[in-house]
Amino acid sequence: MKGRTIILDHFGEVEAAALMVDGQLDDLLIDGDAPRVGTVYRAIADRPVKGQGGMFLKTPDGAAFLRQIKGLAPGQPILCQVTGFAEPGKAIPVTAKILFKSRYAIVTPDAPGLNISRRIRDEPERDRLLEIAHEAMGDAKHGLILRSSCEGADSDAISDDVEAMLALAITVLDDAETSMEVLAEGDGPHILAWRDWVAKAEVVTDEGGFGDHAVLDAIDMLLTPQVNLAAGASMFVEPTRALVAVDVNTGADASLAAGIKANMSCARALPRALRLRGLGGQITLDLAPMPKKDRRSFETALRQAFRGDEVETTLVGWTPLGHYELQRKRARAPLLEVLP
Repeated sequence: MKGRTIILDHFGEVEAAALMVDGQLDDLLIDGDAPRVGTVYRAIADRPVKGQGGMFLKTPDGAAFLRQIKGLAPGQPILCQVTGFAEPGKAIPVTAKILFKSRYAIVTPDAPGLNISRRIRDEPERDRLLEIAHEAMGDAKHGLILRSSCEGADSDAISDDVEAMLALAITVLDDAETSMEVLAEGDGPHILAWRDWVAKAEVVTDEGGFGDHAVLDAIDMLLTPQVNLAAGASMFVEPTRALVAVDVNTGADASLAAGIKANMSCARALPRALRLRGLGGQITLDLAPMPKKDRRSFETALRQAFRGDEVETTLVGWTPLGHYELQRKRARAPLLEVLP
C-alpha cells in the first residue's frame, strides 16, 4: 500500500503508535514503565562523582545522573529533564538545560532569542513566522525555535502551540517549591506521533488498527535479529550488555562486488533497524569483506542514511580490526523491554 499511514492504537494495555510508509513499518513508539523522555523533575542533588564529572540526583522515579558538578551542593534542589532511557541498574540520564517541545515550537529557557528552523529557506515564509513568534512570545524572557513543521502551517495553530509551550515553561520554571517532585510528564506515543511525524499521512485511530494494518506482523519480525537486505544479503542486529553488534553477510552472492553491495545495503537499512528496535549506545559493524578503497563510499552512504534519522548518532570510524563504530543516543527504550 502506497503512502504514509499513522496508526494510533494500543499494544496490549500499553499506548503505542506506528508509522507505515508504502506498506513497510518505518517507525514505532510503545510506552513503557521507565520515565518518559522530556519529563521535568525538581530533583535533589545527592552526591558528586568527580571521576565522571557529574552528580547523582534524587527524583520521585529513582536515582538520576546529571553531567554537572559546578554550582551544585548535596541537598540542593535543581530542575532537570529526562534525556534518554537508562540501562537496567543505571541512573536516569538528565540535563539541566530544559526544553519545552511541541509540534511547531520549542521554548528554550537557557537560550533567549527568536529563531526559525534553517530548513525553512523561503524568505517571505521566514518573515511570516517571525511575526507570529514576536506576537506569541510578547515580552517573555525565554527563547523560541519554530520548527521546520511550521512551513506552510496555519498561523493560528502555530501561535496556539507557542502560547501553550510558553505557559508550560512559565508554570514549571516559576515554581517556588523546593521538595522533590515531577513537574511535567514527558509525551506518550500518541502525542509524540502528532509532534514528530508531521509529513502528510492518513491517521487511523480505530481500535485494532495494528492488526488491520499489519503492524503486529512487522513487530513479530523485529523480535528476530535478522534483517534481509538486497540481493540476498542480510545483517544480524544483536544487542549485548556492552554494545550492539551488527554482522553483515553477503548470502549466496559470490561476485567480486558482493561485499560492497551488502555493506551499502546495510548502510541504507541500519537507521531503520536501530530505530524500530529502540537500540542505542555503542554500535559495532562487522561488515562484509570489501577493499579499503570502497570505505569512503560506504561512509558517505552511512552518513546520508543517518542524516534523515532524528536520533542523534555519531559516526566514530574504523577500528584496527576493520570494524566500523557508531555512538547512538539512547533516546528510546529497547523494544524487547517495552513489549508487554
